[in-house]
Amino acid sequence: MYAKLPEKLTRPRADGTARIVAIANQKGGVGKTTTAINLATALAACEKKVLIVDIDAQGNASTGLGIDRRDRALSSYDLLFGRERAEAVAVATAIPGLSIVPASIHLSGAEIELVEEDRREFRLREALRGAVTEYDYVLIDCPPALGLLTLNALCAADSVLVPLQCEFYALEGLSHLMGTIERVKRAFNPRLDIQGVVLTMYDRRNNLSDMVAADVRAHLGDKVYETVIPRNVRVSEAPSYGKPVILYDMDCRGSQAYIHLASEVLKRERRVSA
Repeated sequence: MYAKLPEKLTRPRADGTARIVAIANQKGGVGKTTTAINLATALAACEKKVLIVDIDAQGNASTGLGIDRRDRALSSYDLLFGRERAEAVAVATAIPGLSIVPASIHLSGAEIELVEEDRREFRLREALRGAVTEYDYVLIDCPPALGLLTLNALCAADSVLVPLQCEFYALEGLSHLMGTIERVKRAFNPRLDIQGVVLTMYDRRNNLSDMVAADVRAHLGDKVYETVIPRNVRVSEAPSYGKPVILYDMDCRGSQAYIHLASEVLKRERRVSA
């Protein structure tokens, strides 16, 4: 039996502004961008209005949603440096209700340029102020590093969703990230919280995946989503077609897992806003 799309729920925040979620992990190759675009797609399918902000210079979220590089004349770089407003930079995707602020190669130098900027940690938060009333969710796809771009995302966000690969060094990297989140919360953004940890690239044929999953759940308890994202060929293929896997093959195991994840996210948000 395949999962259905999550039930439609009320707007996640009582004040009518978007819930901002940073999707972050300092390690690359953990399924961060895949999680961003497929979670966003599932939320949009539930009639949520969703914006992805791609602040990774590689621009994989933009590519994975079929945004041609010729359509990235304006990008998150322009947003960060106050050159354009979010509504001018956002590009509609093929998915109804889902838009993206694409990334461009200009972001590759942004870390150095931000050092000289006033209020350098808050540039993204200030840039998104005008957009948060237009969306239900803003998902920020962070670069695989804990630099100034990721710091901007953490200062702008209400919560952090952490994709965590089922591998040997997972807990070591997670501990470092959790420490960073706690420092950001104390120094810059007291409302920041852990939205949850999602285990990715789970291989049921590999005992190590089970061991890592058990360790993470033992350390973090209910902060870890019940949903586990499996290794899946269709998930790997979908970006080359410029589509989320949910559109590419909704019936595959990877798509079903992301639909389940969206359901969990919405249920947690409903408890938070209750």
